[in-house]
Amino acid sequence: MSRLRIFDENRPGTPLSVHTAHAAIARELAGVGVRFEQWAASQPIAPGASQDEVIAAYRADIDRLMREEGYQSVDVISLAPDHPDRAALRQKFLSEHTHSEDEVRFFVAGAGQFTLHIDGKVYDVLCEAGDLIGVPDGTRHWFDMSEAPSFVAIRLFTNKEGWVANFTGSDIAQGFPRMEPVAATG
Repeated sequence: MSRLRIFDENRPGTPLSVHTAHAAIARELAGVGVRFEQWAASQPIAPGASQDEVIAAYRADIDRLMREEGYQSVDVISLAPDHPDRAALRQKFLSEHTHSEDEVRFFVAGAGQFTLHIDGKVYDVLCEAGDLIGVPDGTRHWFDMSEAPSFVAIRLFTNKEGWVANFTGSDIAQGFPRMEPVAATG
């Protein structure tokens, strides 16, 4: 289940509020300029589907976002719990950073946790299959995929070559909850 926990930046142990209803999550995030949507596939996606098949299943929503926001490219990233570089990949995104363009992720399968640091608050967003999050450029945030990452995500870019993490040097991310591995369902 998707979840939003909102914390005071100085009190990482106690959320100010917790939301699990998609409409409430979307409303809270919209209030700080973050896009949160749910998408449904236009056709079934088989396990192990190619990047082209995954993109085709969500083409209408992808095209809408590309028109609305000016994104120029799209791809699919997939990470499994047995990936040999999973620890290094996880560590890469656990420190607070920003980007010079929006970070847009749609979770086709699995889950990931985006944590946003905005105006004295920390917005901890557990995104699961069907969720799209759009983190505006310049927003301080970090991302956790857990010790056992398991997700397939569509990424949209303005300039894929320009997507670089600019680390803030803050250690704030160390004090907030990490993502727990999501149990497989089926």
